[in-house]
Amino acid sequence: MTDTAERARIDESTEQLKEVVIRFAGDSGDGMQLTGDRFTSVSAAFGNDLATLPDFPAEIRAPAGTLAGVSAFQIHISDHDILTPGDNPNVLVAMNPAALVANIHDLPSGGTVILNSDAFDERAYAKASLAGDPRADGTLNGYRVYEVPMTSLTLKACEPTGAKARDAERSKNFFALGLVSWMYTRPTDDTLAWIDKRFGSRPQVADANRRAFIAGYNFGETTELFDHAYEVRPAALAPGTYTNVSGNTALAWGMIAAGQLANLPVFLGSYPITPASDILHELSKHKNFGVRTLQAEDEIAGIGAALGAAFTGQLAFTTTSGPGIDLKAETVGLAVSLELPLVIIDIQRGGPSTGLPTKTEQADLLHVMYGRHGECPVPIVAARTPSHCFDAVIEGCRIALQYRTPVFVLSDGYLANGAEPWRLPRVEDLPDLTVAFADGPNHTLPDGTEVFWPYERDPETLARPWAIPGTPGLEHRVGGIEKADGTGNISYDPANHERMVRLRAAKVAGIAATIPPTDVEDPTGDADILVVGWGSTWGAIQQAAHVLRDRGRKVATAHLVHLNPFPSDLGDVLRRYPRILVPEMNLGQLSRLLRAEYLVDAHTFSKVQGLPFTAAEIEIAIEAELGESR
Repeated sequence: MTDTAERARIDESTEQLKEVVIRFAGDSGDGMQLTGDRFTSVSAAFGNDLATLPDFPAEIRAPAGTLAGVSAFQIHISDHDILTPGDNPNVLVAMNPAALVANIHDLPSGGTVILNSDAFDERAYAKASLAGDPRADGTLNGYRVYEVPMTSLTLKACEPTGAKARDAERSKNFFALGLVSWMYTRPTDDTLAWIDKRFGSRPQVADANRRAFIAGYNFGETTELFDHAYEVRPAALAPGTYTNVSGNTALAWGMIAAGQLANLPVFLGSYPITPASDILHELSKHKNFGVRTLQAEDEIAGIGAALGAAFTGQLAFTTTSGPGIDLKAETVGLAVSLELPLVIIDIQRGGPSTGLPTKTEQADLLHVMYGRHGECPVPIVAARTPSHCFDAVIEGCRIALQYRTPVFVLSDGYLANGAEPWRLPRVEDLPDLTVAFADGPNHTLPDGTEVFWPYERDPETLARPWAIPGTPGLEHRVGGIEKADGTGNISYDPANHERMVRLRAAKVAGIAATIPPTDVEDPTGDADILVVGWGSTWGAIQQAAHVLRDRGRKVATAHLVHLNPFPSDLGDVLRRYPRILVPEMNLGQLSRLLRAEYLVDAHTFSKVQGLPFTAAEIEIAIEAELGESR
């Protein structure tokens, strides 16, 4: 069906919805992430606002059909501005019994379940550790259930391709995509064109996927199983050019943009680690922007190469997750001592040790704040949404370049893999990151001789000059042993060491003068509680606050992007409110920092399950906190 004919059909016989939350779930080999990604891309092109929550198995290849091997992708689409991928799905597409059992508890009563009925047999029940058929034991009571023989219909649709049954069966995710595309009136032309492009080098695979997608769409159109289709119309977004972007992609693009804004070559020294590897993959595609990527042999080599690149005058990055931060700690300390710009991007995941490689957690705040020996302050910037990752990394680069310091930029697994529409910024609105390299002597000795001192400091920022090695007359020594202020000579003098420690701390503290004041949302100006968040808790906190305000509750919110140093007015903001609640996906790391720094009674609301907060969870926590205050 062409999109024109589809539009005519939509206008005749569809039910309008303001929003819907759909979750695709199946075995890790069923292509659920691809299915969700394609539905997301088409919905973004259609003009919906959206947010996504991919959920990967923790094991690289868990046994097929088991609960441990279930992969899911949740997408929330709407005709208005939304903040989260939805607390619970309205629709669950389950490709096998394990996927059904692993996800049905999240579906509210009355929700829709679409099952691949061909996958429900005794062998599948045994793999999923089920005693019998979950369709017959009351598991699905209270839901609208549609059983669709997706596998057999896919095999029949793919017969003309000549593909073997096992190969043809792999296209059943496109059958599911076609069916759900019909149910929610998604345009088809973009998906068909994408299939041809993605699988163009394998014509038989492309043909099978096309046929499966069309068969799923036509099944929805012609079967009497469904009463009608639904439509979620485009959202009224602000004018501009939009693209659908994940957090990791936004980070990679921000790194490229920062290089252009600073007029510096970009270097990434990295070792693959979940969930940060996609940044390396994306950045490696853009050598035309002066980008160099090095896949190092380990985490230590990755940051060592990046620090070497910073020494030579490049905009240097290293990317990792929590276990990699453990290994990079000594080199971060070296970067602090050398006072060189280096941006360390940490995509946080559950820990300790290997922990939960594919799950999200705000696990590393105290680690990046204090996880080095000696007095070793490092600025910290945290992204709050997938698209904000672009701005966060540019801000991290601004600080690193202006103050000659390593900077941590924090994201997490939820932001890294989640996606949302992003309005492309105007280039003229982006900050100027250009930096002047040292080009001659900067100090005059008592006898009038002009010399270069590598630790002669800018009086405003306390930053030392950045001199490219090999520049005549600017030769200087670097290394981990303490240097004398000014000359940069090795110094064991006790007074000099204390001076250098205090100077490095003052330099980082001085960054507060260049960051915006705390962004507080308090419509009434006299809220009974301030909810303070950081990182990916932003959407759930905002959604919860909006709901409670609609009920007449006086709730203020403040979301921190700069975590070291804090905004200079944060203490005054915190002391204005009788109650402070800090939702965190850890056991209270920001709460500890706020209590220590400002002596306020900040209460922690924790979740450490490898899953992001839902808005309802935070709403309940706020109500409980307000209840205690009465």
